[in-house]
Amino acid sequence: MTIGKNDTQVKHLSEAAREQIRALGAKYPSSKSAVLPALHVVQNEFGYVTSEGMAAVAEILGMLKSEVEQVVSFYIMYRQHPTGRFVVKVCDSISCYLRGSDELLAHAQKKLGVALAEPTADGKLAVQRIECLAACGAAPCIQVNDEYVYNVSLAQFDQILDQLKTAEENPFYVE
Repeated sequence: MTIGKNDTQVKHLSEAAREQIRALGAKYPSSKSAVLPALHVVQNEFGYVTSEGMAAVAEILGMLKSEVEQVVSFYIMYRQHPTGRFVVKVCDSISCYLRGSDELLAHAQKKLGVALAEPTADGKLAVQRIECLAACGAAPCIQVNDEYVYNVSLAQFDQILDQLKTAEENPFYVE
């Protein structure tokens, strides 16, 4: 089995994910324009963007793998290593900070027993600090994977962490 630079083993992209990427590519005049949403498909399938996933995106969209790697390394929204099935991003901009985001971060570390950005032992959750989620009017704001949750109280955050510990799919995902 081939080992990629960020993978412990090759993780093959499912046919359903490949078809979703093909459909995304068909929506644009140039299929290369679908690289950002295609990488989200890969990340949703594996929890992070694997080396194999980047190769598949490049192949399907008619790009060089190095072009896809450049996109992944440029945008912080793409994770390049396992970080947890659910990544909870806590905004720490001034608005969120003034409304208690620091308490949310401290609570998460204590409750989960891990440092920020470190996955739990079961690989289910990771909590990370993020500079700004552009939702100042609904502070404090978090994202579960890439889905927003607004006006999060400490009690609500505690419930969210408990819910994610047993969830199989992101309960905050909206199509």
